[in-house]
Amino acid sequence: GIACPQPIANSCNEPCVRQCPDSTALIQPPPVVVTFPGPILSSFPQQAVVGSSGAPTFGGSLGLGGLYGAGYGGSVG
Repeated sequence: GIACPQPIANSCNEPCVRQCPDSTALIQPPPVVVTFPGPILSSFPQQAVVGSSGAPTFGGSLGLGGLYGAGYGGSVG
């Protein structure tokens, strides 16, 4: 039982880390943060403000991961 989740987590982390820069460059999730300010502000008000203030790429990445995939967000932060 323990051996099953271990490889899955490792396998997921590798592509997640690689997709981080590609996803940010191609998708650029600044508009996503503006489209869904409710859940993002409720979950991470500080991160949302920082993202909008100076680091939209980092903030967007976290927002996108939290909304679409918990694994993505967890890997980033």
